[in-house]
Amino acid sequence: QVQLQESGPGLVKPSQTLSLTCTVSGGSITTSHYYWSWIRQPPGKGLEWIGYIAYSGSPYYSPSLKSRTSISRDTSKNQFTLQLSSVTPEDTAVYFCARDELGWGRYDYWGQGTQVTVSS
Repeated sequence: QVQLQESGPGLVKPSQTLSLTCTVSGGSITTSHYYWSWIRQPPGKGLEWIGYIAYSGSPYYSPSLKSRTSISRDTSKNQFTLQLSSVTPEDTAVYFCARDELGWGRYDYWGQGTQVTVSS
């Protein structure tokens, strides 16, 4: 059974960088052909895909967030990390990490989600 757990600060100030880590257990983040994604849901809105890091280590980002997003991984800890720079209150959301089989947006495992609020 694969489990994902998000961790990171729940409050970030405007213009700062949001940093979240997803710790994976029950499966390796280097296993073919899985893609490890970050997804968010702003209050009252739908899910928004942020990006993923592939089993190979290659990242891919949503075009709308690409200029502010970086996803990396630590294979020794079986973790992957999201950094979103220059945040504004519009980045307030519940942030989820999830596993995507084949990179087609078919998520089979999700973390429980973590609330991040951007406020001074």
